[in-house]
Amino acid sequence: MTDRKSIIVTGASSGIGAYCARALKQDGWRVFATVRRQEDLAPLEAEGIEGLLMDYRDQQSIDRLVEEVLQRTGGRLDALYNNGAYGQPGAVEDLPVEALREQFETNLFGWHHLTRRVLPAMRAAGKGRIVQCSSILGLVPYRWRGAYTASKYALEGLSLTLRMELEGSGISVSLIEPGPITSRFTANALARIRDNIDLEGSVHAAAYRRELARLDGTGPVNRYKLGPEAVYKVLVHALTADRPRPHYLVTTPAKRGYFLKKLLPADLFYRLLRRLD
Repeated sequence: MTDRKSIIVTGASSGIGAYCARALKQDGWRVFATVRRQEDLAPLEAEGIEGLLMDYRDQQSIDRLVEEVLQRTGGRLDALYNNGAYGQPGAVEDLPVEALREQFETNLFGWHHLTRRVLPAMRAAGKGRIVQCSSILGLVPYRWRGAYTASKYALEGLSLTLRMELEGSGISVSLIEPGPITSRFTANALARIRDNIDLEGSVHAAAYRRELARLDGTGPVNRYKLGPEAVYKVLVHALTADRPRPHYLVTTPAKRGYFLKKLLPADLFYRLLRRLD
């Protein structure tokens, strides 16, 4: 079928990206799903999804991806779903600059480069959808997540500005802000905190022990965590609605956090956030 809409979905080896790539394929989209490792291509391709290698930290890999996709589609791309990201835990004062820079390379600069590379094809077609998988932490801060929060706050500002600048072009930009979603996100965060943070030498050592329990699954279970299908539901709206929204909040904690920030005095709101552990 040559009339299928085409979309790039990044971070499709697991979690939200993998689920959305498969669901979009089932819903009739031509899906180009990106992964960083060669061994993650086969499961996608076995289901008829066109898997491609791409690493947000490598601009040349982004350029190769876009060139390959546009070659296969005859220069057309209907949508981009920026999704691949990770979270670097740790107190801000314990965060090495190198770890912060790496967080931004993956969570912001790579997304920006990929977005810029697909925009000319969308402008030529006079239409397109760009959907960014942000986070409630792009709207509300959280202790021990300063690096990730900073990258998502930056993504929010950049994306909303782009949305305004694209008005009248036929191209829309939307942000999805999930709270806790079942994925490999916590496992990846566990590896990052161990690699980059001095867990025992920090003044926050006691807090880190609680954080490690949460990340390795030995701590309390988050009863508000939803599956990736909750994200897919709003992704479909952002991709197909006549007037896609700028923001899509997903999960009860995300909605509560956002509305409490709007309703409460700032000092009270941030004092309440400090009690969360």
